[in-house]
Amino acid sequence: MNQKLLFLSLGLVLYTGAMCRGQERTYLLRTIAFYNLENLFDTINDPEVLDDDYTPNGAYQWDRKRYELKIERLAEAILSIGAEAGNHPPDILGVCEAENYRVLSDLANHEILTPFEYGIIHRDGPDERGIDVALLYRKGSFSPVSMKWHTLLIRNEERYWEYTREQLVVHGYMDGLPIYLLVNHWPSRRGGEQRSRPFRIAAAELNLRIIDSIRKITPEPMIIAMGDFNDNPTDYSFRKVMKVKKDVVNTGLNELFSPMVALFREGVGSLAYRDSWSLFDQVYMSGNLATGEKPLRFWKAGIHAPPNLVQKRGLYKGYPFRTFVSGRYTGGYSDHFPVYAYFLKEVNALFRND
Repeated sequence: MNQKLLFLSLGLVLYTGAMCRGQERTYLLRTIAFYNLENLFDTINDPEVLDDDYTPNGAYQWDRKRYELKIERLAEAILSIGAEAGNHPPDILGVCEAENYRVLSDLANHEILTPFEYGIIHRDGPDERGIDVALLYRKGSFSPVSMKWHTLLIRNEERYWEYTREQLVVHGYMDGLPIYLLVNHWPSRRGGEQRSRPFRIAAAELNLRIIDSIRKITPEPMIIAMGDFNDNPTDYSFRKVMKVKKDVVNTGLNELFSPMVALFREGVGSLAYRDSWSLFDQVYMSGNLATGEKPLRFWKAGIHAPPNLVQKRGLYKGYPFRTFVSGRYTGGYSDHFPVYAYFLKEVNALFRND
């Protein structure tokens, strides 16, 4: 697919495609997104994981027809992320709640997405439900070099060690620039926020250790982290443990910045429960991407909630249009909205007006 131009001129933005052009400079636009796929299971019973409900004879009567509709719905949603910037689907898409490589392959190779040539980075993790994190990337935008999965062990209430979702780190090049990508799915709030908080603090501490290890081998690395963190951007894990900054002007090059704090304080969220919105799905980054110290720079972030992804009627009107509601099949997309961040890179001076 040919890239088009996106013009930025004196604050007036005209969206026409994958690049940005203004009176002074021309920019390439890259979209990085995250999507919780809400229990993307195949229909085959895997004795190694707790997927019995998602089989033809299971509680959810998860047959081929329902599975294929789920894949189609998710492909539609992914295609529309970045539509405001001229039909430029995500260059990089972190996902969670995927059972295995097979379901990710079915998704990436759906006819809606095949023109964009998505590659897949995944491995089967230790989560007892069999739901994993993964990274999809457009091969024309990103070239992976290395990948590593970091294990998170937590102690349950019985003091036994328990495995949860791994944290995926991918190092590669986007438009010739080295970048590190972190994909997360932190422990849930099962049992209540206070009781489960130590598990997410442990996940935040692991995130910090990963970032510190990257900085030891790469001076001032460009880092973008994404995920379903099961915490809001103002919660303890982000505010106190990771010390993520909310304002670009107060963010140092070696600190972390989150554009999601401002969104959350505007009252928007990526999922809802009992009429309360949460912004668990987030993107945060190294400060050098937010301050303009690197050739790649952060532009803006948002929550992707077009009308087709929204429940239109009933008790959950306005919520994400999900696959099941209280055990009843509704044929929707996911119980989470995707989130995204736009990044800009100045291209060859040949395109400038000066």
